[in-house]
Amino acid sequence: METAGDGGKWLDAHYDPVANLFTFSSCVALADLSGDGERRLVAGDLGSGGAGAMKLKVYRGTALMSESALLDLPAGLAAFFMDLNEPRIPAVAVASGPCVYVYKNLRPYFKFTLPGLEVNTLEQDVWQQAREGQIDPLTLKEMLESIRKKADVPLSVRSLHFLSLETEDMDDFLQVHKQQPIRRQTVITCIGTLKKSTADDDGVSCLVVGTESCDVYVLDPEAFLILSKMSLPAAPTMMDVTGQFDVEFRITVACRNGNIYVLRRESEKPKYCIELSSHPVGLVRVGKNVVVGCSDESLQSFTQKGKKLWKAVLPAPITTMASMDLPTRGFQAVLLGLANCEVQLYRDKNLLSTIKTPDVVTSICFGRYGREDGTLIMTTRKGGLMVKILKRTATFEDRDSAPGPPLAQSVRLNVPKKTKLYVDQTLRERENGVAMHSAFQMDLSRLRLAAAKAYVKALESSLAPMSASLTEPLKMNAVVQGLGPSFKLTLNVQNTAACRPVMNLAVSFLYDESLYRMRTPYMRIPLLVPGLIYPIETFVECTSDKGVSDIIKVFVLHEGKSSPLLTAHINMPVSEGLTLN
Repeated sequence: METAGDGGKWLDAHYDPVANLFTFSSCVALADLSGDGERRLVAGDLGSGGAGAMKLKVYRGTALMSESALLDLPAGLAAFFMDLNEPRIPAVAVASGPCVYVYKNLRPYFKFTLPGLEVNTLEQDVWQQAREGQIDPLTLKEMLESIRKKADVPLSVRSLHFLSLETEDMDDFLQVHKQQPIRRQTVITCIGTLKKSTADDDGVSCLVVGTESCDVYVLDPEAFLILSKMSLPAAPTMMDVTGQFDVEFRITVACRNGNIYVLRRESEKPKYCIELSSHPVGLVRVGKNVVVGCSDESLQSFTQKGKKLWKAVLPAPITTMASMDLPTRGFQAVLLGLANCEVQLYRDKNLLSTIKTPDVVTSICFGRYGREDGTLIMTTRKGGLMVKILKRTATFEDRDSAPGPPLAQSVRLNVPKKTKLYVDQTLRERENGVAMHSAFQMDLSRLRLAAAKAYVKALESSLAPMSASLTEPLKMNAVVQGLGPSFKLTLNVQNTAACRPVMNLAVSFLYDESLYRMRTPYMRIPLLVPGLIYPIETFVECTSDKGVSDIIKVFVLHEGKSSPLLTAHINMPVSEGLTLN
């Protein structure tokens, strides 16, 4: 049966609305747990709230194959190869609380516990006094509250629990716990895998765990020792790992402060930081770029150095994200579960497909399931399980719904190869680089000298439309109106001084009397108030019928002085009236 709304690209293989599977994308993986080439679905079930409801479930096809009880809520799940033994059967690591539980052949194999954190010495002294009976519970509470406000090291869980109790319950709590040593333990927030030395699909992998104490640990796959420890400015929530531990790797981490950090080999601190406009709710790497789903209903892409590439606006908030990788087709995209009961497929910022679901999707996993390569597995908010298979004939076309440059802009140009002339010029530049640079600097100096001389000449002869005088700062521009033979000439004169007026000015015109006749070739200018523009109008009449034009020079002078304050050259247009006659 084909799914409606997705263009007929997916087939419905299975849907169980009461599968009672409550999980997230970080707690789902596909792995060949039997070594027979048939992949199973491994899921960390958070349960529906009852005691002992957390379970590790394994599905084969559409049936539940096995389930094991978990001691705590799973924060993440990963399948990885921890040795080179044959047959190649991966182990399953489940992160719960401060521990990583490793299963081989679906049986408990190893338990790794995170190292403890530093305990506040003042807190230890206070509990020691309480243990010896030197202080009562109320005094203990006051001292712990004072330590919590001032100390740099946070209090332990026991002290925080004690501070939250009512007065009548403090004495019983103190009697039960005062003899036990104080410990501070962090918890795991996310988990991933990192290839050890080879990039093979069945290569040995290290576990990478992010903790609430803002640390990232890389664990040895056999002895489960800490190979590397890296620190972050905030607690990590999601991570994407690529590369090999012995060669070069990148760990892209989304943190609770709304930023994304990139950790690299031999660096205890982040190499790059991507600051987001809103908090990230999904993180997927596509090629060398990072695609982030944000809480402001947007999908954004960045380079691994933090440069923003694009942003797509979504119709609803994101509930989960996962990558869709089909190596046989060379296809990489991003799957988004939305709160409006849709699953959308994006390649770059282009929406390729939309799948309508009967309920909100909480986890997505795409890959080889059973013996089928293109399988999409989803779980819903009410505990349902859906399995869809991508048709072998399905094709995806980029449909860019957002306004922007056309698709043809991204097509690579057919740039010709380097010619012999280009190679010869390159060799010449290498051999004569110093001489060419010296010649360039000489020409540049000559150009600057010529420009300076022209500027000085313009100032000395007042050829510029702006006055160089500090006592009479003026600015002027001219406008010619009309087709001819009569033209209207308007001069806009402005006093640019801050508060001092300018007076006793005159305007004189110099022109060819055989071509033009002017009614008032000499005019007085009234007092110029600072900041105002004064239009001075006159009329020019063209007396020639030869269809030629000339320049009229305008001089602004101070009465009693022959040197002009400023000069303007007006290129007169050809008189159309005489030409038509």
